[in-house]
Amino acid sequence: MWLFLKDKTTFFTQELKVLHVAPEHCFIDRFAKLSNLEYITGDLESPLAQVKMDIHQIPFADDSFDVVFCNHVLEHVQDDIQACREINRVLKNTGWGIIQSPVYEMDTTLEDATVTDPSERERLFGQRDHVRKYGRDYASRLSKSGLHVQENTFVKTLPEETIIRHALPPKEILFFCTKGT
Repeated sequence: MWLFLKDKTTFFTQELKVLHVAPEHCFIDRFAKLSNLEYITGDLESPLAQVKMDIHQIPFADDSFDVVFCNHVLEHVQDDIQACREINRVLKNTGWGIIQSPVYEMDTTLEDATVTDPSERERLFGQRDHVRKYGRDYASRLSKSGLHVQENTFVKTLPEETIIRHALPPKEILFFCTKGT
């Protein structure tokens, strides 16, 4: 994600208001130090976040953010489409985001709300606290929220030595989103 932001966006130079949902520890300090960003972190449980929030009801006004990051969250939440509707709502008209989740080599997403046993969730969805396992329909599924979702294969454009140096999965897809209607 860092390489993509550096090479393909104005993230490090343009004045931007950023919402980072469930912020990764490796990014918090680095992003917070960037003088061009108004950087806000939000999470339901994490003490690392500035704002305690439920992604199903993001506590910010419509059209508030230039950028939203939401990585490895949607496989945990009750209603991923509602969460994406909220991301779409708080994005400015020119806004964009990156929304990553594990995506598996299967055509359609597997979910079953009746599965509540942690062991069974781990068996079916890959982790005890996951409520779904995304398939190749991830982008089209998120698009149901109104977001425009692009499957970006930026990693495939990188030199092999960069892929090796950063231990990047060569088939990694970045799910780049823009505000929809």
